[in-house]
Amino acid sequence: MDHSAIGGLDWDERGLRMVRDVDAGQWIVDQVHRFDHTVASLLPPSFPAYARIFHPATAADGMPVRWAEVAAANGTTAHPVMEWGSIVGAWDTSGQPGVWEDDPEQGSLPPTTTRALAAVLGRFTGTPDRCWFAHWEGSGHICAPSDYRRLSMPARDMILFAGPLDMADTQFGATRRFPVGMSAHLWWPDDHAWCVATDIDLRSTYLGASTECVAAVLAGGGLEALPARADQRLTWDSDTVNPLPPD
Repeated sequence: MDHSAIGGLDWDERGLRMVRDVDAGQWIVDQVHRFDHTVASLLPPSFPAYARIFHPATAADGMPVRWAEVAAANGTTAHPVMEWGSIVGAWDTSGQPGVWEDDPEQGSLPPTTTRALAAVLGRFTGTPDRCWFAHWEGSGHICAPSDYRRLSMPARDMILFAGPLDMADTQFGATRRFPVGMSAHLWWPDDHAWCVATDIDLRSTYLGASTECVAAVLAGGGLEALPARADQRLTWDSDTVNPLPPD
């Protein structure tokens, strides 16, 4: 597939179908925890294994920069529960010359990272041609008719779409003039083999899947990923290894 030809296309241009009935996602709603600020509030806690996929920072030349590289440059420690502010040493900084220029995207998995993840996940589902993608309607990037049901995730009412796995890198809200939109916030195959969640407030994406699938994602060369747990906290102060930045 020529991704350069489809980059920056909104969901309807990519061929995703907005779904009126959200029953396909009810299994997730029924299992996730409510407001406990853990991975289990984003994904069902019933998967054998979990992974955290870090959204890359960007260097001045446009190349991705891993969190581990940023931590090494700042004398901090890269670990599964690291937080961006703690490894950088500041809540708000505009970059570090020679290390990174733009910080990781918040609330959206970058298309290149999405494609690398989907390439691995496609090997661990029997239904790659039938997948589901949900996007939080509060993002400002989509709207749906009032008679379309919403997928009621914790504090996140989502619009549901259907399509094949190779549309996972769709940019919701993108236009020809402004090709950068926002990724799906929740996606999974029809056989429930795995589930991916990107919360609007986070700079990381979380995966629940089989042990074998998570091992393959952790080994994926195009991804920066570390093991996670369903009870792992997601808050700004979750990093107990590196010191919190000063107020």
